Amino acid sequence: MSVSRSIYTSLLYAVLPRALLHLWWRARRQPAYLEHVAERFGRYDLRVERPLIWVHAVSVGETRAAEPLIQALQSQYPRHRILLTHMTPTGRETGATLFGESVQSCYLPYDFPFAVERFLEHFKPACGILLETEIWPNLIHACRARRLPIYLVNARLSEKSLRLYMRFRALAAACLNELSGIAAQSSADAGRLQALGAASVAVTGNLKFDITPDAALVAKGEAWRAQWGRARPVLLCASTREGEETLLLQALREIDIPGLLTLIVPRHPQRFDEVAAQIERAGIPYQRRSANEPIAPQSRIVLGDSMGEMFAYYAASDVAIIGGSLLPFGAQNLIEACAAGRPVIVGPHAYNFAEAAQLAIDAGAAIRVADAAAAIAAARRLLLDPARALQMGEAGLAFTRDHRGATAKAVGLLKF
Repeated sequence: MSVSRSIYTSLLYAVLPRALLHLWWRARRQPAYLEHVAERFGRYDLRVERPLIWVHAVSVGETRAAEPLIQALQSQYPRHRILLTHMTPTGRETGATLFGESVQSCYLPYDFPFAVERFLEHFKPACGILLETEIWPNLIHACRARRLPIYLVNARLSEKSLRLYMRFRALAAACLNELSGIAAQSSADAGRLQALGAASVAVTGNLKFDITPDAALVAKGEAWRAQWGRARPVLLCASTREGEETLLLQALREIDIPGLLTLIVPRHPQRFDEVAAQIERAGIPYQRRSANEPIAPQSRIVLGDSMGEMFAYYAASDVAIIGGSLLPFGAQNLIEACAAGRPVIVGPHAYNFAEAAQLAIDAGAAIRVADAAAAIAAARRLLLDPARALQMGEAGLAFTRDHRGATAKAVGLLKF
């Protein structure tokens, strides 16, 4: 074992009690964190179906991004079963919603040598695919030692993450160069990965452009809108993060559009009750999506407390504000809003989608604002100018259509 990896592994053992405490703490709000704990240490009851292609998608965003990739793999390798691994319960739930029993699912173990060896010995995959920024030294080294091809696909690395990884450049470079291949989202991501020490990086584009709106969800959203009244303007605050709802609720007090209905969809399900309490404290009439009741004319907010319905929310709305971008969380997936043909408003903190955000702005599909108040003001202007909103939505459709093709390029890199 190299010196840098030995130090890393020692630190990993040192923080194990904290990791277990973290599971317990998260389980207070999301009990599913205490399910399948043995899998996090490489113990599995799951029956193995071979040959197997393993895809790792850490949480919800990566799992959704994996959808076109998994569909392509199932089409190109019909004899192979897909194993989809996660690190969070919401990622696992999203995988079940998207793929049902067409894939096998479990947690990826923590990066202890004994745990990753158990994982690889149990499943014996023919190929491994890590999505986005999953760089696990012991896992990657164990794959290399077994001559198991392992790829980093849809890879991205922000400037913020690069500065962090540069503190451990020797270890990171060793990991990157033990991979069988790296498929980066953009030339900027490729450049940062090379600055970190990657010898060879291919630029294949962003898999998220290859995601198409689910027709059933679109129909559901259109049905909601028909029930609410086509003349009633609808603003969507999509995938909001901690602190953003408070800012948005404050700004909404100043908006003066008759009949405006605002959909607030928190990014994490464990925050649904917390956000409901915030709306109640604000004294704004609201209803919860989970109640599945007709929306009353006096209700001004719908709390989107459901999973797997984002395209329905887009279909039901006129304008979308992208959560995670109003405060420094890096933004959530604005490409989905463009693919749904909705005008997009993004805040100043979109570093997780830096290139996509700028390309969308350049295409006329999105506008960037400074804060939550400016986002609500921009939404008001668009809601009062349907012609411009329609133009931006059409630009979003063209923008996503013009950037498709990453899936085919990424699959073309795989050799096993």
